[in-house]
Amino acid sequence: MMRRLPSLNGLRAFEATGRHGSFTAAARELNVTQTAVSRLVRLLEDRLGFPLFRRHANALELTAQGQALLSGLTDAFDSIARLTESVTAMRGGPVLTVGVGPTLAVTWLIPRLAHFYRSHPDVEVRMATGGATRPVRDDWTCTIRRDTDALPGYNAECLFPSTVVPVCTPKLASTLRSPDDLRNATLIVVSHMPNEWPHWFAAAGLRSPVHPAGEVSFESNVMAMQAALDGVGVAIAQIPYVSDALAAGRLVAPFPIVAHTVGGWLLEYRAIRKEDPALLAFRGWLHQEADRARQVENMLVKQGSIERREGPSA
Repeated sequence: MMRRLPSLNGLRAFEATGRHGSFTAAARELNVTQTAVSRLVRLLEDRLGFPLFRRHANALELTAQGQALLSGLTDAFDSIARLTESVTAMRGGPVLTVGVGPTLAVTWLIPRLAHFYRSHPDVEVRMATGGATRPVRDDWTCTIRRDTDALPGYNAECLFPSTVVPVCTPKLASTLRSPDDLRNATLIVVSHMPNEWPHWFAAAGLRSPVHPAGEVSFESNVMAMQAALDGVGVAIAQIPYVSDALAAGRLVAPFPIVAHTVGGWLLEYRAIRKEDPALLAFRGWLHQEADRARQVENMLVKQGSIERREGPSA
């Protein structure tokens, strides 16, 4: 249905005049003459059938109708300006939306994206909050999740296994000689992942329940990893979360044991997107980065700083 709108030039002239309270100031903003602005406002008033201003010798005063119209017009023009800016900022190349958990995004994926952009400057990557505990949206190109199986209707490609290792600052690590010393340490726990520490304790051969001297719980892995970096205590971490911090020496693994947990890190996407050019580029690059991540663990194992062990099957 066709919209019955007044002159847009008239609306612009009125809105600018109402904001500034002056035909002269509105004319400067719109880069036209004062006479032109005054005429456009008068034509708009004739079209609407009521005055928008009370014209005094040295001032303009909005009528009740003018005040109501000005408020709505300013909001509408601001919305149009924001929409135009966002559309202008959109890139013309392929767009890839990745659903990924915040911890993996912050600690592993985002630090590597600069390398991807250098190789694929035409692809725009957009991050959406995903992960194993969040629903996957159909409008995402792909998702990176830690799970045992692919989502129904999705293809899945393994990136790296799910492995956990205790990490802490070098200063704190100097006080730890054996896994049993963790009984005297503060352990960092993620509230929705209560089995990570028991899983590692079992892999380390500590079969009885371990009651640490202190425990700090966080709602997310992001907060837990930051707490470990800040020296709050010893955290149990997925290898991708801490591979860069381990390589840089900001964190260390105080005990030579990596526990393999059930499942792995998967790249998942619907079959219909398999030939998507942006996904093809991202998949190839992502597998290369995943290979490097696996090499970090293998290097630590080879150097004898970490021993690989299997944890419980469930």
